Amino acid sequence: MQPIVEVNHIYKKYKIGESQPYYTLRDAITNLATNFFKKKRDSLESDEFWALKNISFQVLPGEVVGIIGKNGAGKSTLLKILSRITPPTKGEAILRGRVASLLEVGTGFQPELTGRENIYLNGVLLGMKQSEIKTKLDEIVAFADVEKFLDMPVKHYSSGMYVRLGFAIAAHLDSEILIIDEVLAVGDAEFQQKCIRKIKQVQNEGRTILFVSHNIDSVKALCKRCLYIKKGSIMADGKTNRIIQAYLNNI
Repeated sequence: MQPIVEVNHIYKKYKIGESQPYYTLRDAITNLATNFFKKKRDSLESDEFWALKNISFQVLPGEVVGIIGKNGAGKSTLLKILSRITPPTKGEAILRGRVASLLEVGTGFQPELTGRENIYLNGVLLGMKQSEIKTKLDEIVAFADVEKFLDMPVKHYSSGMYVRLGFAIAAHLDSEILIIDEVLAVGDAEFQQKCIRKIKQVQNEGRTILFVSHNIDSVKALCKRCLYIKKGSIMADGKTNRIIQAYLNNI
């Protein structure tokens, strides 16, 4: 069977203190201040940080793969590369299907647009027709529990409302690959259980899921396979219980 996700020798490098390709007013003010400390800044600009180092793995259609590791291990950087938000420095990521991502609060939303408009925007970005999105609209709104606020700009939403709507969009719109980063870290216990039930339903539909979480119980409940990432490298890849035990032993 051909993998639906194929990651080949991915590296990601950041330069500490590297200039931005564009400037805001805040950047201009900051640059004026840092000119007084140019020598220090120049030494920082020469520093390099490798967020990912030689990451390779494959995911088959229908697999639910957990990704665990400490903060700063490179998990979110990996998901951003898979979601085409940032490119790798070296290597390639091949995804054979439409990708829906929920990476952090507000990612993918246009804050000036309403909740309704953002649902349609996300669907169009996934390559769906308006008629397809319309058939899913009521289900998305009911899951997110934002009926009263559907026609309000999302910049006025709370973080919980952002996550509920973002998860509902990612889980209900048609995509072959679902990428989720710490969605269960925000929201109450009832919402977390609702998310887990929906992820299991999506799994039963044969969709592929990559799931990052610090909630070990959720990873155990959802994933048969797990990747353990440490300092930008894959330390272990295998059955969830064994990988989680290796992770816990390490920390």
